[in-house]
Amino acid sequence: MIHKEGYPSILITFALVTIINFLTHFFAAELPIVLWLGYALSVFLLVTILQFFRNPSRKIIIDDNTIVAPADGKVVVIEETTETEYFKDKRLQISIFMSPINVHVNRFPIGGIVKYAKYHPGLFLVAWHPKSSTENERTTIVVEHKNGQEVLFRQIAGALARRIVYYCKEGDKATQGNEFGFIKFGSRVDLLLPTNVKVKVNLEQKVKGNETVIATFE
Repeated sequence: MIHKEGYPSILITFALVTIINFLTHFFAAELPIVLWLGYALSVFLLVTILQFFRNPSRKIIIDDNTIVAPADGKVVVIEETTETEYFKDKRLQISIFMSPINVHVNRFPIGGIVKYAKYHPGLFLVAWHPKSSTENERTTIVVEHKNGQEVLFRQIAGALARRIVYYCKEGDKATQGNEFGFIKFGSRVDLLLPTNVKVKVNLEQKVKGNETVIATFE
């Protein structure tokens, strides 16, 4: 399945591939090596764009005690930090880096009510830069669990990611595992959790959205 956010990019890629093949056939019809290079480039572009916008089916498993991964990728940060936008207190930060080959659908890590949702324009530092969480283009979303605890998560643009999309607003009901957004072309998602959660992942661990348990409530 292809994600709806990919349709414009896929159409542009098809147009580009059509132009490439037209030019190679028009100007290099008698040069087989050029023709095959044109074919190879066309296939590479199509496969790359289609795999990036893939949206595989994921079974939604709801567990009120767990906080699941909001995205596919690799855990690059597990540390206590001071969150300055919403909580303004100590939180446990767990960050997931998404490379261009990962699925880029973002999912609610917990169920509850969306208490805060805000978009921030900003820079496009590489996603693993320490200041990317506070200076890059990003969105901040907070969901209040039925146990009264709140979880904050951020979509953060990277050097390649130039479009962040989120579909929720304050007051919406959040269902654990349901899609809440998408980031194009490599990026990062930060989770800011209560400090008393029990972490279930390790640094450098690869995780899958809605399948990997990041932490459990205590």
